[in-house]
Amino acid sequence: MGSAPAQIPTSFGNELRACLRCRLVKTYDQFRESGCENCPFFKMEEDHERIADCTTPNFNGIISVMDPTRSWAARWLRIGKFAPGVYTLAVSEALPDDMQVLCEDERVNYVPPKRI
Repeated sequence: MGSAPAQIPTSFGNELRACLRCRLVKTYDQFRESGCENCPFFKMEEDHERIADCTTPNFNGIISVMDPTRSWAARWLRIGKFAPGVYTLAVSEALPDDMQVLCEDERVNYVPPKRI
């Protein structure tokens, strides 16, 4: 089996946020408590200001993925290598420049959203 599943959002209200790198969706409190399962190098659980930098409440659509390696939808959304969990279909904001540099330093892929 793949990696351990990410936390599932504890509510689906206005407090939901999506990671700007991997698009994982959780509540603000969940990011504060345990960070992002796919992007541990952001260390959101240690530096709570990074939650505002690395996540957004503005996203479109939501999908739950139980087995990302076997899901055609997960492959289509380019989340097939991430932890099982709840993801957004799209974010429109980019990571701040310093967080993009951190991704490069960690040798992890970051694809900024397409400008429309």
